[in-house]
Amino acid sequence: MALAIFDLDNTLLAGDSDYLWGQFLIKEGIVDKDHYEKENQRFYDEYKAGTLDIYEFLAFSLKPLSENETEKLQQLRRVFIDQEIQKILLPKAFKLVKSHADKGDTLMIITATNRFVTEPIANLLGIEHLLATDPEMQNGRYTGRVEGIPCFQDGKVKRLAAWLKAKNATMEGSWFYSDSHNDLPLLNQVTNPVVVDADEQLMTVAKEQNWPIITLRE
Repeated sequence: MALAIFDLDNTLLAGDSDYLWGQFLIKEGIVDKDHYEKENQRFYDEYKAGTLDIYEFLAFSLKPLSENETEKLQQLRRVFIDQEIQKILLPKAFKLVKSHADKGDTLMIITATNRFVTEPIANLLGIEHLLATDPEMQNGRYTGRVEGIPCFQDGKVKRLAAWLKAKNATMEGSWFYSDSHNDLPLLNQVTNPVVVDADEQLMTVAKEQNWPIITLRE
């Protein structure tokens, strides 16, 4: 039984849930439109360029969680899933996930996007295990800080290594599907790296390494 790992944003989804959550908060009037939209775009551009300071971004993106009651956030998230996530789900992604499930593989999403946003998406996709950036909670409220290692770049490798140790599991026969050059640290660790609708930098590496290149878009 192998481990089948999936990146989430722009891999299993036809969009970026982290960026879309920010845009949704703007639309709902939860955050200041001009400032938040400008910063949200800046961080997204830095992510794509590979220059993102993950701690600076998390201080920005987790702040709205700390400024709102948990019950209100959960209500907002339900609307967000219905309005923004349902329309970027990919039928081919469901088929890919099912193909690994049918083989008895252990299914996992590993994503830099925080667990508050991604947990219901993992449930929608039928994927049991989720490694995501964890927002810190104290006394039932989010603090705006990150707990532990952010699940980004080599942080994904560290988080996965800790999970494997806890489960007494190995990477033997493992798969990892991703669209982003930010995931090269983990792509280089697995038995079967697969590139999905990749960015230009990752596509270049994939061709050099003769990695499989697929699309999940219609």
